Amino acid sequence: PARDAAAGVVLFTYPSLPTMSLKDQITEHMKDAMRARQADRLSTIRMLLAAIKQREVDERIVLDDAAVVGVVDKLVKQRKDSIAAFQAAGRTDLVDKESAELAVLQGYLPQRLSTEAVTAAIAAIVAELGASGPGDMGKVMGLAKTRLAGQADMAVVSAAVKAALTPR
Repeated sequence: PARDAAAGVVLFTYPSLPTMSLKDQITEHMKDAMRARQADRLSTIRMLLAAIKQREVDERIVLDDAAVVGVVDKLVKQRKDSIAAFQAAGRTDLVDKESAELAVLQGYLPQRLSTEAVTAAIAAIVAELGASGPGDMGKVMGLAKTRLAGQADMAVVSAAVKAALTPR
């Protein structure tokens, strides 16, 4: 510890702490939502943590940030599907609830790649694998899923793969 002679105070320097994992950040956000008494946000974050814990228990692993993003991505897709179904049924109350959950969940996703960036990444994967036609779509999608997980919407990726492998 260093001393500040003028103030007579002992100064402590802490080693730089590693950045928190996404799971730890979500847990901290849950605590913040509890303190702020934000019931809807708290409910969504608890649901997210439960989904993360469920996957950890099922697979007997501790999820890293990429796997947590995968869980968030899955929940976002579920919310989007639910919103579409509720809109078709005219249930605006449930649409509002799902939209609020979607907004909270999207806050945990990384910045998405643009369509052009996805197309470029798919072109690189196709060239790397030497894929030539629609029969190679499974190989290309398998590699694209691992490389672009959490960075791009898989529906956009799938469309880009189809476009890249369709003979012109």
